[in-house]
Amino acid sequence: MQVKTFKIMTECGDRADVFLAKELEITRSHAKKICDDGNLTVNGKVSKSNKVLKLGDELSVCIPDVKNLDLEPENIPLNIVYQDDDIAVIDKPQGMTVHAGNGTNGSTLVNALLYHLDNLSGINGVVRPGIVHRIDKNTSGLLVVAKNDNAHVLLAKQIENKTCRRIYFALLEGVVKEDSGVINTFIGRNPKDRTKMAVVKSGRTAVTEFKVVKRYKSHTLCEFSLKTGRTHQIRVHSKYMGHPVVGDKEYGYKSQKFKLDGQLLHAAKLEFIHPTLQKKVCFESPLPDYFSKILKSLS
Repeated sequence: MQVKTFKIMTECGDRADVFLAKELEITRSHAKKICDDGNLTVNGKVSKSNKVLKLGDELSVCIPDVKNLDLEPENIPLNIVYQDDDIAVIDKPQGMTVHAGNGTNGSTLVNALLYHLDNLSGINGVVRPGIVHRIDKNTSGLLVVAKNDNAHVLLAKQIENKTCRRIYFALLEGVVKEDSGVINTFIGRNPKDRTKMAVVKSGRTAVTEFKVVKRYKSHTLCEFSLKTGRTHQIRVHSKYMGHPVVGDKEYGYKSQKFKLDGQLLHAAKLEFIHPTLQKKVCFESPLPDYFSKILKSLS
């Protein structure tokens, strides 16, 4: 069982189950059950799912292990770049959700992992076995999966201590003037739309390094290095720069020049200390064909 705490830092007005569904990335019905089973306190008092939240409220929620979720192995093609007894490195395609949540119960990376791999760590419970870090559904590229709890703990520490190097490539709208830089802000839920993230004073520290790889007439190919791992961090920081990611309809332009199924954002490099071998390992993934074709059309 996990315990998580939240403090409402902006005017809210959401019901508790609606707020928790967004924050915990679970379905509203799941959030409602957690609350109505007596697992939620607001300002120290047990509260139900229909509790309307306001500025300054402090929430504590106990999240039971989800034992009734039917996670079935699915024979979904999976690009396993590397695997051994402790880890697996996956090159995730654009359009694949990493794990169940927000109404997604099947055809996820986790369903595919359960089919293709013999073991997965159990630290993240039934819903997210093996998942140490995530990338968005419509972002492609590399992520590492833990096959046992020891590997999971050691990998998670590297991410927390910022010693796991994660490099992304993104095509941005407009021409970025600076050759390189560091974006250091706070990222949290967008108070106007809590399904999205935003740069807000009440958020958590988010640090992204960037450098220009190539400038085009009206676009820029950039390399990003994550120093923290906030939800949608690169996409939010790109918008904050004034240069949203091409294809990103959530944080970028509603009207897109190219016909794409998602943002042109790719997790291209992953470097960390192997939890058992205790040596640095590095993996790289080439840009997907649809990404490369757009770049060629701009040249």
